[in-house]
Amino acid sequence: MTNRPIGTRSLPAVTTLTATAIVVADMIGVGVFTSLGFQARAVPSGFALVLLWVVGGGVALCGALCYAELATMFPRSGGEYTFLSHMYGPAVGFMAGWLSATVGFAAPVALAAMAFGQYAQAVLAGAPALSLGLAVIWIVSAVHLRGLRHSSAFQLAFTVLKLGLIVVFIGVGFARGGGQSTSFVPNASDLTQIVSASFAVSLVFVMYAYSGWNAATYIVGELGDPQRSLPRALLAGTGFVVVLYVALNAVFLYTTPLTELAGQVDVALIAGRHIFGEAGGRLVGTLICAGLIPTISAMMWIGPLVTVAMGEDVVLLRMFARRSRNGVPTAAILLQCGVASLLLLTQSFEAVLEFVQFGLIACSFLTVLGLFKLRLTRPDLPRPYRTWGYPFTPLIFLAVTLFMMVYLVSARPLQSLAGLLMMLAGLVLYAVAMARTRTKA
Repeated sequence: MTNRPIGTRSLPAVTTLTATAIVVADMIGVGVFTSLGFQARAVPSGFALVLLWVVGGGVALCGALCYAELATMFPRSGGEYTFLSHMYGPAVGFMAGWLSATVGFAAPVALAAMAFGQYAQAVLAGAPALSLGLAVIWIVSAVHLRGLRHSSAFQLAFTVLKLGLIVVFIGVGFARGGGQSTSFVPNASDLTQIVSASFAVSLVFVMYAYSGWNAATYIVGELGDPQRSLPRALLAGTGFVVVLYVALNAVFLYTTPLTELAGQVDVALIAGRHIFGEAGGRLVGTLICAGLIPTISAMMWIGPLVTVAMGEDVVLLRMFARRSRNGVPTAAILLQCGVASLLLLTQSFEAVLEFVQFGLIACSFLTVLGLFKLRLTRPDLPRPYRTWGYPFTPLIFLAVTLFMMVYLVSARPLQSLAGLLMMLAGLVLYAVAMARTRTKA
């Protein structure tokens, strides 16, 4: 397996700072601004709610530690496609790549683009949400089609803007807020909340908000010094987001009565009005719109690289591995742009996300489980970075991920079954592709 793109000269490397920005941007989507309301309805305790985000952040860091070891062992772009191919064979790797390359990134891009259009209406009254969503997908795709320098500059600039706005929101919130009934001091009843089923189920949705901690592994082949920069990007990006998430949710609870947040989707808008007055809705709309642009950009960058890796290995997909003279995987970017736009137009992306969620979580589970497999079967492999806290960190991640899959099967059996069928479809497609390749040979 090669790290070099087909048909191009050596490309400039992605820096550690840019890789960290991709992790941060991919993680911070609309979920952190909306999910607290559902958690507050099930877990009515300020301390338990903040602890929920701390625990979720710890699990995300456990995953990042595991992926850092694997990505430095196999420094090739593609994420789970690359890892599972080495661990369990190319068919299982193709299954994971099939999920990612088709809708695994395109559906979240469409969801983020629609959220962008909806929140932009708070700033631009009467603006068509669908047109704004399509525009942001196409503009971001056009930037990435221009080359690595433009992609890096765009990603860094909007990620810094996103972080700056969030930090300002947190700072002003703590300065102006307070006086609410929500307490962060633990009491005797909090233990009951923490060990309850509601806390465990809420953790599932917190983990969805933390998804994206593995983003840099999809571009590890583009990094100049992956053995050093990849672990730094994963851990620094994930750790920074954990701090931001805990602080942001603490601000929501600090500034707004828990009764106003419980069961609500627009948590950030409600808290924004408490912090900034009636202008809060417009300000929060601007914050979320600015934050969704680098999120879309990160997924439009890393998603096509899975298709590139698959094209390098599977002859029938070879066209997606080819790059332009400036190193851009044009066909792969246009494919993801087209699928995301189609999902946005058909408004089916939320259903697609529900269908693929089980498969994507299962791929992460198999990946971390494979870390144990490789430690036992291939102890001779070079490991430039070794997972801190092994075996406890991967065990923690596996336990939480297994719980999420069990929850999905029990709460959404049809969607989980559809996700399983999509995984099986990937295996069948791989068998067909290999059979056709052998026939042509």
